Amino acid sequence: MAAAGALRYSGPMVAINAQLVQDRTRESREIVARLRSSEIYPAYESAFQGTTGLPLALRSVGSFHPPFPNAKNANPFCRLLAGDNKSCAACLRLQQQVEDASIGEARTLECFAGLSESAVPIRVGQQVVAFLRTGQVLLRRPTERRFRRSLRRLEEMGAVVNRTELEKAYFATRVCSKTQYNSILRLLTLIAQHLSSLSDQLTVQQAAGELPAVAQARAYIAQRQTEEISLGDVAKAVNMSAFYFCKIFRKVTGLTFVDYLAHLRVESVKRYLLNPHKRISEAAFQAGFQSLSQFNRVFRRIAGEAPTAYRGRLHPLIREAARNRAMSSAA
Repeated sequence: MAAAGALRYSGPMVAINAQLVQDRTRESREIVARLRSSEIYPAYESAFQGTTGLPLALRSVGSFHPPFPNAKNANPFCRLLAGDNKSCAACLRLQQQVEDASIGEARTLECFAGLSESAVPIRVGQQVVAFLRTGQVLLRRPTERRFRRSLRRLEEMGAVVNRTELEKAYFATRVCSKTQYNSILRLLTLIAQHLSSLSDQLTVQQAAGELPAVAQARAYIAQRQTEEISLGDVAKAVNMSAFYFCKIFRKVTGLTFVDYLAHLRVESVKRYLLNPHKRISEAAFQAGFQSLSQFNRVFRRIAGEAPTAYRGRLHPLIREAARNRAMSSAA
């Protein structure tokens, strides 16, 4: 009887699960679209690619297309393979495998040609909503033997490629030591943590879209976050009493006006500090903090560490990635 019951409900359960997957995929695509249109992700993308020399892609959950079709620093060898349907299919399978493996944490997998690709998850709460992708590098020097083995695999797939062009691109592929590559992934994980926080804010903001006054308030705050603004100023701008606006704003965003403004300013400071030449005090005042004592207190409360400790973790990774890139270019 139990087996019969299981069979009876398998159809509806499959349909429910399929709907959940569709809903999750749609939500992920919406979050990725909002991240790409934000100010912070393009800044991270430019800084990461410029510092490491590697491509960076922001991918939604359930994507079934190559991650780096137009990315800066994309590997020419991989571009050539993407032009053939058979080899492209093999690459897409690797994309799915590396993202499935990275649900818990950053993961790196190697393709049939020996190139490594990595995925770092971005979360809202415990749910993975997107991935940061990088890679297309070799973690050991290319050899003729490895290249011939890759050609045999391509022939077995039925792929049609230009051997001369492929060989030239293969031996020009960026080579990183495992230590170098791990430092790059640590930097990417730090960026993913910040984007997770931003994704959470964007999710709240989407829900707030049902209340035009709150959406209008958020826009007003974003435009004036570097100025001295008060709850009364924002309430007046959206034609509400301060008391009523305070209740509505906190109900929708989950934060008081003061905390919301503080989060915006702290995220701005983090973005400014990607520039290794920017002083912490300069970033704090540029983001809208009125005093260093206030800034230090707020940053520690929101980020969980002092600004000097945060910078101490961030910049060694940036310097190491830049140094590794310079060493690779020289080699």
